[in-house]
Amino acid sequence: MKTKLHLDVVRAIRDRRMILPGERVGVAVSGGADSVALLRIFEDLRAELGISLCVVHLNHGLRGAEADADEDFVAGLARELELPFLATREDVAELARRKHWNLEDAGRRARYGFFEQLVRDGRCTKVAVAHTADDQAETLLARIIRGTGSRGLVGIHAVRGAVIRPLLEVRREELREYLRAKGQTWREDASNEDTTRLRARVRHQLLPVLERDFAAAIVERLGNLAKLQSGEEEFWNALVDERLAALDRKSGGAISIGVEELLAPLPRLAGRRDASLALSRRMILALLRRAAGGESEFDAAHVEQVLHLAGKSQSGRRIEMPHGVIVARVFDQLEFVARQATNKTAGGRTARSAEQPYEYNIALPEAGAASIEVPELRARFYLKAIDWPSTPRDTKQETEALDADRLTTPLVLRNWRPGDACHLPGKRQSQKLKAMFAEGRISLSDRKNWPVLTSTGRVAWVRGWPPAADFSAGKATRRGILVRFEEL
Repeated sequence: MKTKLHLDVVRAIRDRRMILPGERVGVAVSGGADSVALLRIFEDLRAELGISLCVVHLNHGLRGAEADADEDFVAGLARELELPFLATREDVAELARRKHWNLEDAGRRARYGFFEQLVRDGRCTKVAVAHTADDQAETLLARIIRGTGSRGLVGIHAVRGAVIRPLLEVRREELREYLRAKGQTWREDASNEDTTRLRARVRHQLLPVLERDFAAAIVERLGNLAKLQSGEEEFWNALVDERLAALDRKSGGAISIGVEELLAPLPRLAGRRDASLALSRRMILALLRRAAGGESEFDAAHVEQVLHLAGKSQSGRRIEMPHGVIVARVFDQLEFVARQATNKTAGGRTARSAEQPYEYNIALPEAGAASIEVPELRARFYLKAIDWPSTPRDTKQETEALDADRLTTPLVLRNWRPGDACHLPGKRQSQKLKAMFAEGRISLSDRKNWPVLTSTGRVAWVRGWPPAADFSAGKATRRGILVRFEEL
């Protein structure tokens, strides 16, 4: 017999088109009451919805024997209902240590990474998660306490990619009543009672007081707030994406944006400071999340730190954000970069870290060209031998020509290193490359991989500058060498 609970879940699914007939839905079951209830509700409704089911479980390995008992319980429930059981284990504590994440964040990433993999592998088309109206209220309150902008008031999304949450308007106690009526048991997670965690204090201390002494309908009202804000967020996301597509750029593995463009991102808002700041804050949050590589959380305080860096700090200042993100002021640009970012080669291979040195020997060509691929830069460098004086097609590149007879092996193409110096034509003495980079407004993130060519240890060429005076082609040159850089 269908109850009001079943009708509410069907309405939520159909209103948001969460599932279509014929889909295979993986129900994420931890063993707790909410997820067990979600599975039993879906089992009641699968014929009406025209779907097939499987049971999905991730063992985080955080509670030892209790976690193993949870897995055994869920596996037994899947057998009882004659449903496929898709489970995996992840050492979340080790993941958190390795990635420098907190345990909660590491667990969330592991869980949703597992869900995404199941969908990619075709083992299910959607994954249903048992977040409730109480979870939504607790999330909003916790974010307000920590400090959040209006974006944080969206709370938990009912649909995010292949993940669906059909219970977001259902109270937790209603699910327990449903389970009791069916005679269905569940597992209790003792960590949910740990009031040293903010979420547990909100659940057991704050929310009951708000319901009892301030507003009995506080959970419903917070849920409505989240739904209203979700529509607002759709508008803001579209606007932020449009602005960032026009303004941000990639620079040596960093995301770079002009300070003035960030602080005044839309000309039509000139003179409307608060409106302009609202858009700037949203853009900063989006840039932080992009640099972190996903759905990582940043709060209002982090955004204000970046605003201060953009508006009041000098070039060279930097701040470290959560999730390994560093934001640096480089002249009139802000750079957002992940501390452990890696580059990819054209073939998709993972290259060495951007902070690792590279060094390649390159032959001096007698004729034609010699080349070397530098995966750290996703680029290829060519040394091309030309007759001197240069041919007409090479005339415009004369200032870039090296004198082949002045070069001696080994020729080494490598990244800039502190202490490197170069004597440029027309200069009285050598100049440190660090000073040249500052004059040339080369960003800090670009400098560490900036290519130089050395001849027996001396800098002969620096990308972006003419060849060093001691190696430059001149009137006595018989054979010139051109250096060419080509992105892959």
